[in-house]
Amino acid sequence: MGIFNSIKISSTGLTAERTRMDIISKNIANANTTRTSSGSPYRRQMVVFKESDKTSFSDYLSMYSDGNNSLDMSGVKVSRIAEDQSPFKKVFDPGHPDADEEGYVKMPNVDIVKEMVDMISATRAYEANITAINSSKSMIMKALGIGR
Repeated sequence: MGIFNSIKISSTGLTAERTRMDIISKNIANANTTRTSSGSPYRRQMVVFKESDKTSFSDYLSMYSDGNNSLDMSGVKVSRIAEDQSPFKKVFDPGHPDADEEGYVKMPNVDIVKEMVDMISATRAYEANITAINSSKSMIMKALGIGR
């Protein structure tokens, strides 16, 4: 493992958490969108993370043939953005343009409280990755100071 791998791994975490924050912001912005281009209410989106490391057979083979005994772990990546399939909320509002014949409007399946909790979680994870980068940077600087 190289000297800068920990910084590289933490930076992938920063990118992933920023994407998560973007999707949370999109969900909050569309919390009252009753009609999308498909004609249905907005459906909440969720970010799915995946560990992005080299674990294929060819990676192991090249690792041992080169005399290197450690894999280059490359952190995390966004695997996909999935739609939440939970049912839409029904709100009685007969004056709404999207109300059905009974006066109910299908509202997005976005829960603002859940989005705020997810936002706090994404913020804390982002801060933790920044702290890890700063710790790695500090260790590198101290190692360079040994030679003085």
